[in-house]
Parts: sequence; C-alpha cells; structure tokens
Amino acid sequence: QVQLVESGGGLVQPGGSLRLSCAASGFLSAVNSMGWYRQAPGKQRELVATITSGGSTTYADSVKGRFTISRNNAKNTVYLQMSSLKPEDTSIYYCRAQIAFKDEFWGRGTQVSVSS
Repeated sequence: QVQLVESGGGLVQPGGSLRLSCAASGFLSAVNSMGWYRQAPGKQRELVATITSGGSTTYADSVKGRFTISRNNAKNTVYLQMSSLKPEDTSIYYCRAQIAFKDEFWGRGTQVSVSS
C-alpha cells in the first residue's frame, strides 16, 4: 500500500508563506494523481490542488494565484507552496494519492494556522 506523511505546517501571520510537503512511500507505480485537501472545523473537506502523473494541475478558486502544487519525482514528494496566506486558509491540510483511478490513500494531516 501507499503511505503519505505531511509536514511543514505551523503558525504564520497573514500575508506570510508556508511550504507543505507530502512524502510518499510504498507501491507508487500506479499512482495517477496526488492532491492537497483541507478541512476547517465545522466545514466539509475541500479540494485545494491536484497534480496528475502527466503534470496537469488544478486549483480551487480560493487559492488560485497564491498556492502552487509541484512534484519532485526523485524524492517521491509533492509540495504545496502557499503565499499571501489569509486567516481563512486556517485548516488541517491533507495529502491524497489516487491509485489506478480507483483506490485512494490519505495522510494524517498537518495544521496550518494563519493569525496575527
């Protein structure tokens, strides 16, 4: 199976930046996409960004122009560069892997808090 471990979360002031990392291990040959999701208290989990095996990316409207998803294939790691952070970005951020267009694996999440 696939294991995902997120890191890089923390507390940052509005307007600041953070870079999240998702390190993947296990059987990765059939991974067709990776993504970042977030869930704030009292709200549904929402898509933040995805990247396919071919390099295509998608973003939620709320983060376009501020967040960038990228990959380092040699390190089996996916990143989320977050800039111009807002208090409403405060959430637990989760890494997701989709396998063979069917199965999915999730990390345990990393907390991002944006506050002055």
